[in-house]
Amino acid sequence: MDRMEEACGVFGMFAPGQNLAQLTIFGLYALQHRGQESAGIAVSDGENVYVEKGMGLVSEVFPDLEKLGIGAGLAAIGHVRYPTSGLGRVENAQPLLVSYRYGSMAVAHNGNLVNAEELRLRLEKEGSIFQTTTDSELVTHLIARFGYKNLESSLKGVLPYLHGAYAFVFLTEKSLVGVRDPLGIRPLSVGQLNGSYILASESCAFDTIGAEMIRDVNPGEMVVINEEGLQSVQLLPSSRTALCIFEFIYFARPDSNINGRNIHLVRKELGRNLARENPAEADIVTGVPDSSLSAAAGFAEEAGLPYEMGLIKNRYIGRTFIQPRQEIRNLGVQLKLNPVQKVVDGKRVVVVDDSIVRGTTSRKLVSTFFRAGAIEVHLRISSPPVLSPCYYGIDTPTYEELIGSKRDIEEIRKEIGATSLGYLSKEGMLSAACLPEESLCMACFTGEYPV
Repeated sequence: MDRMEEACGVFGMFAPGQNLAQLTIFGLYALQHRGQESAGIAVSDGENVYVEKGMGLVSEVFPDLEKLGIGAGLAAIGHVRYPTSGLGRVENAQPLLVSYRYGSMAVAHNGNLVNAEELRLRLEKEGSIFQTTTDSELVTHLIARFGYKNLESSLKGVLPYLHGAYAFVFLTEKSLVGVRDPLGIRPLSVGQLNGSYILASESCAFDTIGAEMIRDVNPGEMVVINEEGLQSVQLLPSSRTALCIFEFIYFARPDSNINGRNIHLVRKELGRNLARENPAEADIVTGVPDSSLSAAAGFAEEAGLPYEMGLIKNRYIGRTFIQPRQEIRNLGVQLKLNPVQKVVDGKRVVVVDDSIVRGTTSRKLVSTFFRAGAIEVHLRISSPPVLSPCYYGIDTPTYEELIGSKRDIEEIRKEIGATSLGYLSKEGMLSAACLPEESLCMACFTGEYPV
């Protein structure tokens, strides 16, 4: 795929007596943009933990909420997956449920452990047998080996061994636990609904079920939620943070809030800064649905140009449909995005997108607008050039496949066929996010990795 493909989405809720299965599924609907390969939920009734999961979108895995075999309970977790580690198989779908000497435990994970292969080899040499190819199963083996009856105590021993990006939610018979890596690369927030506590990758999941966001989970923090309430423990020291900047640019939903910043407003400011740095003589501005629409609106406002709906997205084409074979993937843009010919015909068009990865999608987009009658296509990118792969849970190509790592801007422009091409500067991006450079992970733009 020619995108910075999504991280996964996690959700958890401790709400005794509520229909936790339905509420968790509703939360996953809000997080569906973060992963479309598989979905699942785990529910504890206070004595046992039950799991339902499968391949596909939330609506495909859970087509009839009334027929679910699990419902009311004590606590639940949920997961939507985009595979960045582990093959696309049903056994890798999460939550992952395991039984060990102290009972049952389910886990859902967003992120990627950079030392996963090393840990797996060590555990296999010591006799461990793995049923999946996910990082998450590694963590369950480590927890079992530490041997504490209390999950929180085991996590204190396990987390120092984990290097990389992670936001975990764990479910036992009696408690819900959330942990975030000490750099805070992946997001995790705490919300509340009628006195019950909720964990989610994004605040939009709280809004969907009528809950209120309380705060972000701190980097290196563990939150334990049970019948005694919410307890916070700073498990790992956090001398700096490194939140993934692409949460603001692409991954998060526009109505979510991360680090106190609304995603839509940040993206509008990205667009405004882009217009200041890379103006274009044009007639209209349009964005690539959905992540670039806010930036396109900001660009149009700053440039004093009309904002038009130049592309229509077919929302009924799932990613699983366009992924299996190369010849199908090559039709992806035409299947999912169609130009509004009467809007762009005879116009000089500014097209705002969030990033260029391999360049194949951008090339098809530019060609699509020209075929629809545009006389000029000025491509504007609301982030700097992507120069380096991500190793923290985002599916990116190798250095060789990244068009920005081997070509300058003029060479990229010629390859994709645009009339002009302009990227947002690193300074313009940081200005829009209102966050200092040292608090963010920008390795895909700079090649400087925080882990």
